[in-house]
Amino acid sequence: MIKAGIVGGTGYTGVELLRLLAGHPDVALQAITSRSENGLAVAEMFPNLRGHVTLRFTEPDMKILSACDVVFFATPNGIAMQHAPALLEAGVRVIDLAADFRLKDAAEWEKWYGQPHACSELLAEAVYGLPEVNRDAITAARLVANPGCYPTAVQLGFLPLLEGGLIDADHLIADAKSGVSGAGRKPSVATLLGEASESFKAYAVPGHRHLPEIRQGLQQAGNRPVGLTFVPHLTPMIRGIHATLYAELRAEVEDLQVLYEQRYQAEPFVDVLPAGAHPETRSVRGANTCRMAVHRPQEGGTVVVLSVIDNLVKGAAGQAVQNMNIMFGLAETAGLDNIALLP
Repeated sequence: MIKAGIVGGTGYTGVELLRLLAGHPDVALQAITSRSENGLAVAEMFPNLRGHVTLRFTEPDMKILSACDVVFFATPNGIAMQHAPALLEAGVRVIDLAADFRLKDAAEWEKWYGQPHACSELLAEAVYGLPEVNRDAITAARLVANPGCYPTAVQLGFLPLLEGGLIDADHLIADAKSGVSGAGRKPSVATLLGEASESFKAYAVPGHRHLPEIRQGLQQAGNRPVGLTFVPHLTPMIRGIHATLYAELRAEVEDLQVLYEQRYQAEPFVDVLPAGAHPETRSVRGANTCRMAVHRPQEGGTVVVLSVIDNLVKGAAGQAVQNMNIMFGLAETAGLDNIALLP
């Protein structure tokens, strides 16, 4: 059994990680930390875990965490980088669900996250945990940077086009919508029911923190810099991301549908829908799946890709478990083969 610890288990990502790991056939939960909730039974905070998780929240203890095989950080940005070096030195594998190790350029990270990086020497080693791109590197990784939710949906949607050099990489558009759980569990006026319900708005149009992460991944896919306009929106739903992606073809493509089906045919968590389909966020609720469809309106020069994920699963905790499975040589689908929830 893989001994797993979680640092920061009280947010939406944390409880989703708990839910998935508690049902994983090859994992034994060893510790879940929270300074503010020290001593509280996990199932008291999250009643859905009653009968499945018997642990209590504890303060972070490096001795206990160092005895784990893998430690997940479901913490705010800036926490994992303070503790990762010691855990790695102890032989523990680390999966960070925040942004501490996603960007390779320390100066770029400091620009977008407003603080100096505590261990920039690890940025080169950290593997960006998008399995559909970096599976081989994840297998041997000690430190995995779990991708963000918007970056997962956007990158998976654009990848086949960029890898084939089929589109104008200088003028990409990602129009993305997210449910309120993407803002976290910390109380905020903007995500109150009375504020977010029956409303819809764009935000962070001048620049969102996920923009450099998306650009970095798309640049790797196309092997050249990209120009990307990324506009996120807040929608009145709890879970889900819908990314509508636009690109202009620069090369003739015989069949976009075949291109996408072939690119993802061996990927257990990417589902390319039939031609003409329109994926719905509700179809991936609670599942570690990215569903997508590719369109060419009026057979013109514009490609439109529709990509949906559950921001808490494939966009966070589920992808983290997928990465763990790869790192430890388990079946990639272990603990992740649940069916999405409807309604």
